[in-house]
Amino acid sequence: MIFLPLHTRRLVTHVYCGLKLGSGQKGLNVEMTRPSSNLAEFREAFAKAKHIAVITGAGVSAESGVPTFRGSGGFWRKWQAQHLATPEAFARNPSRVWEFYHYRREVMLTKSPNPAHLAIAECESRLSKQGRRVVVITQNIDELHRKAGTRNLYEIHGSLFKTRCTTCGSVSENYKSPVCPALEGKGAPNADVQDAAIPVEDLPRCEEKGCNGLLRPNVVWFGETLDSNLLGDVEKELETCDLCLVVGTSSVVYPAAMFAPQVAARGVPVAEFNMESTPATMGFTFHFQGPCGTTLPPALARHESELIS
Repeated sequence: MIFLPLHTRRLVTHVYCGLKLGSGQKGLNVEMTRPSSNLAEFREAFAKAKHIAVITGAGVSAESGVPTFRGSGGFWRKWQAQHLATPEAFARNPSRVWEFYHYRREVMLTKSPNPAHLAIAECESRLSKQGRRVVVITQNIDELHRKAGTRNLYEIHGSLFKTRCTTCGSVSENYKSPVCPALEGKGAPNADVQDAAIPVEDLPRCEEKGCNGLLRPNVVWFGETLDSNLLGDVEKELETCDLCLVVGTSSVVYPAAMFAPQVAARGVPVAEFNMESTPATMGFTFHFQGPCGTTLPPALARHESELIS
């Protein structure tokens, strides 16, 4: 067993994004009792909570039809995401990596939040009027929480719709479709499609005056560390929340895999909403199995104890 203390910023900035639990590791050192699936019991904890942290992963967006690029079918052409979403891949072939992200951006422009995203956003808005706080900590880069109306949002892996200049470091929102003229019609995911081999000078470029540097997606790639300031803010949320929800995440990708088990380790109720059990499930208070868009809305609906404003 490995116990990881709740000093997230000091610890996880040295842990690389993309590391997974080894086959011999069962999670963190928390008490292993079978979690409850009693919705009424969860609703009692929900009614008492003043500060709710919601941690979300790819599973919540999969129900909106977003490709996850996980598992045996998780290929774009002949590559899996971990072979494209790296600084080394971008250095070797920026055209191929930009085709991959251009495809993902174009797909996301056609997708909408599902009932799980909407339930979280509605809960945040409703409880804020009661002086209660709901915050979302997401690993997703698709901005569907933002589209749903979530305001207290930490996108720890960045966003598909932000770019960062590799020369001057400028970060900008970018919703252009296509992101640059040379990528129009490119990025098809089929295995038989050949790389476009776009010249680097025709790839997305920085628009800051006098720069013109090569842009990259402002996302955290495998092998990169997360922003320490952002993680500091997340740490504060995790240290002060009195209820934690884990929604649609496999609990195997660090550092996010540590978040909920650390909350559970200090005796705070943690509820997992997922299609299946995860390596962390047995350390949680509640586990609700099934599509998040089905299980989450009734869990977060207005409780009878809430005042109607």
